[in-house]
Amino acid sequence: MADRKQQAGIRILGIDTSLRSTGYGVIEQIGNKVVPVEYGNIKVPQSVRRSEALLRISSGITEVAKRTGAQIASIEDIFFCKNVRTAITLGEARGAALTSLESLGIPVYEYAPRKIKQAVTGNGAAEKQQVHKMLMTILGIAELPQEDAGDALAIAVCHMHNNTSIKELMPERI
Repeated sequence: MADRKQQAGIRILGIDTSLRSTGYGVIEQIGNKVVPVEYGNIKVPQSVRRSEALLRISSGITEVAKRTGAQIASIEDIFFCKNVRTAITLGEARGAALTSLESLGIPVYEYAPRKIKQAVTGNGAAEKQQVHKMLMTILGIAELPQEDAGDALAIAVCHMHNNTSIKELMPERI
């Protein structure tokens, strides 16, 4: 057991927020190696009121972070939406996740979608399928993750690639 403790790395929680299916993915970086710890979705049925859905997202993120021992979190940056209602709903879901992480004292970093794709595939314009297939290679997983969970894993891997001890190069904490 002592060897495992000495080898413990940093656990990064990636989050892909959505009101009805928030994806999460936790990876652990041990030196140059990265392994998936857990990934999945926080599902909220359409029949659930928006306020209850936000509470479920917040509670779900808290539960995942505690269960997996996440030390850092990363989330997709705000992006352009043509539909204002969709943008507001995504913002609310994102806020529920951020509030949960802040209450746990977990630092959060955000990344633009293009930067996430670049970190995983080397191409900022990569298709979602390319990103997920590359994740399978990086993480050594046999099955393609469900879309939201795969996106969350990509966000976590992006932070892993951008995490540095050089203060000037470190992304800004939100």
